[in-house]
Amino acid sequence: MKKYDINQKVLEALADAQSRTILFSIVKEGKTAIELSEKYRIPLSSVYKKITDLEEIALVKVERWELSDSGKRFKVYRSRISKADISIKKPEPTITLAPNQDA
Repeated sequence: MKKYDINQKVLEALADAQSRTILFSIVKEGKTAIELSEKYRIPLSSVYKKITDLEEIALVKVERWELSDSGKRFKVYRSRISKADISIKKPEPTITLAPNQDA
């Protein structure tokens, strides 16, 4: 993917309220998709879609797997960034991402 494509996808993700909520709620502590869905009242299918999109542009990673009492495995997601700065300048915006030191 070209740099412009990545920048555009990052901008789109940060402009989306649900993606932003998910991304910045997992900076300090990882959460499962179910936890995110319940806490922020986002449909579970939407949480999975947003996380998949955020993983594709390397803003989210799987921190670990958890095993439920019933034996089901769940991914725990963590943000790869702790901060995002966007500067709108010609010819195109500049995005500066601060890595998540805790992740």
